[in-house]
Amino acid sequence: MKGSIRIGSVRGVALRAHWSVPLLMLLFAYGLGSRTLPGYEPGLAPVVYAVAGVVGALLLLASLVVHEAAHALTARRAGIPVRDMTLWALGGMTQMDRPPTARAAFVVAMSGPLASLVLGGALLGAAAGVQAALGGGIPVAVLGWLAATNVLLGVFNLLPAAPLDGGRVLQAALWWRTRDRDRAQRAAGLSGQVLGTALAVFGWLVFLRGMPGGLWLALIGLFMAVTAAAERRWAEIGAEVRGVRVADAMTSPVVTGPDWLTVDRFLPEVAAHAGHSVLPLLDFEGRPSGVVQLRRLAAVPAGRRDAVRVRDVATPLSRCTLAAPDEQLDGVLERVGSEEGGLPILVMDGGRLGGIITAHDIGRLAQRHTTEAPHGAPPPGGRPLPVRRLGRGAWGRGHASGAGRSTRAAC
Repeated sequence: MKGSIRIGSVRGVALRAHWSVPLLMLLFAYGLGSRTLPGYEPGLAPVVYAVAGVVGALLLLASLVVHEAAHALTARRAGIPVRDMTLWALGGMTQMDRPPTARAAFVVAMSGPLASLVLGGALLGAAAGVQAALGGGIPVAVLGWLAATNVLLGVFNLLPAAPLDGGRVLQAALWWRTRDRDRAQRAAGLSGQVLGTALAVFGWLVFLRGMPGGLWLALIGLFMAVTAAAERRWAEIGAEVRGVRVADAMTSPVVTGPDWLTVDRFLPEVAAHAGHSVLPLLDFEGRPSGVVQLRRLAAVPAGRRDAVRVRDVATPLSRCTLAAPDEQLDGVLERVGSEEGGLPILVMDGGRLGGIITAHDIGRLAQRHTTEAPHGAPPPGGRPLPVRRLGRGAWGRGHASGAGRSTRAAC
């Protein structure tokens, strides 16, 4: 996820934190220290509540790591490559390849909620033990709050709607029953759209009645609905391009630009005549070195454009999705969701750039599939591909303040 930094690893899986994590922790620490703890144990010094609130928020962050680690380690035991885990304001996400079987998908999806429920039970037991030993106090309140929050995390995540883990469980069950993964994904996406919309409406009504927490619930619902819709559409796209070779979908010849030019030269000399929003770059030897989005060039301050080279603001080749001309496009799109680059896809032929596949190219294929379908039997898709694609290779989690499935911006 953009805007995240690596903060460690869990059993070899990189752990990253988005810039929004401190905001999330601040909100939880404030709510715990200003309302929950004073109500349970009144009469203490404000500094005690503040410190306990911070400790509780940090322990909650650790519980999010436990949830995501359960997904990641279960996936690795099933032989599924895992890229990283990321914490952010709406929970967390684990980037991995798509499970190869319905059974693997079910096990990976269930591992996170089960970890939260088990952790909640353990914390509840710890709170009871401290209560018996000390007779109450702030530690009991913090442990009880953590226990209740983790149980809520586990239960909420089991709702049968994408992108929650329960949506993945539903998808795995339908996949096993119908033997059709795309159909199962579309059904889980539809469920996510319905539930997400219902949560957004309910949260907004609660907010209008004077409860600030309703706004957060509305944001969760909106995020769920939008993410589920994109996943559903992506499943339709995969079905529509099945059987199409990469060479038949790519745009060729490709307009390219030299990566060593400064931004102030590249914009008028190359970008102004390209007619595209994303351009592949070549190095001095004519080899592909990455791609650059024109909006990123335009964002470079005018006073620095004569000193910044295009390659300095480009996405390097190592983070782009590469494909061979003879590969099946649906297979490449399977990889897109789990790779850092996403779209566009650079088509490599003998070490040279043979073509490029953009969101527009895939949308064009889907539209052609629609117009060529027999009358009265339209394909499931046919709408334009969203410019911003939601990744398919991430397992998200939600909690009392959010749900997470990652988004991958085009490279």
